[in-house]
Amino acid sequence: MSDIYETDKLLAEYLLFHFGTADEMLPPGRSWPQGMREALDFAKRTPGHFSPHNVKRGLDLGCAVGRSAFEMSRTCDEVVGIDFSHAFIRAADALRNGETLAYERREEAALTTPLTTRLTDGCDGAKLRFLQGDAMDLPDSLGSFDRVHAANLLCRLPDPARLLGRLPSLVNPGGELVLATPCTWLEEFTPSSNWPVGGTFEWLRSKLAPDFELLRHLDEPFLIRETARKFQWTTSLVTVWQRVG
Repeated sequence: MSDIYETDKLLAEYLLFHFGTADEMLPPGRSWPQGMREALDFAKRTPGHFSPHNVKRGLDLGCAVGRSAFEMSRTCDEVVGIDFSHAFIRAADALRNGETLAYERREEAALTTPLTTRLTDGCDGAKLRFLQGDAMDLPDSLGSFDRVHAANLLCRLPDPARLLGRLPSLVNPGGELVLATPCTWLEEFTPSSNWPVGGTFEWLRSKLAPDFELLRHLDEPFLIRETARKFQWTTSLVTVWQRVG
C-alpha cells in the first residue's frame, strides 16, 4: 500500500480536512463558490447517516486523523478507529488524549500558515481507541459492532472484496453500516483485476447481499485543500445498510 499517507504533507492536509474551520479552509476575502462551502465537514457529515439513538460499540475503518470516530463517540459507548497510516493514528491518539496539534497549512511554494487543532467539543476521548491496522486483515479479537463506518477507504485497498467479505461478521444483526467511496479506482492502490466489474454501486449490492439490506444511497461532496489555489472537490457515493438477522 502507498506510503504517501505517512508524509507530513498529507498529515497536514487531513488535519485541515477533518478539523479545519470554514474560515481556515476558505479564508474570508475571496468569493468562494457555494459548492465548495457545501463540501466542508465531510468527516462530520458521513457519521450523521447513522440512526440518532445510542448504541454500545462503533468501528471507524480508515479513520485517518479521527474526526468521524470522534463524532461517532457522541452516540456510541465505545468507538474503535483503525487506519493503515501510523502518522494518522499517532495524530488521532494525541487528540484523543487532549493534546493540541500544530500543523502547517500550505499556501504556495514554501509559504505556509501555522494552525492548531484539538479534540472536538462534546466528544469524549475516554470512549475512543485508535489502532494501526489493515482493513483487509482485521483480527478476530475486535469482536462485532453496532455501527461500522468506512469513508473513502474501499478504492484505496489492494483487495477491497476482502473487507466486504468480512463485514457480515463485524456488524451485529440489526446494526448499521455506512460506506462512502468516491469510486476513484486507481492501479496505484488497487490492481485493475480487483476493480468492480461494472459500476461500484451495483458491485456493492451484489457483494453485500443477502447479509445487508440497503436503506438508502446518496452523494456527499467533500473538499481537500492542497494550497491556497488548489483544491480537490469530489463527490463520494454514500450507501447506508442494515445487517439482516
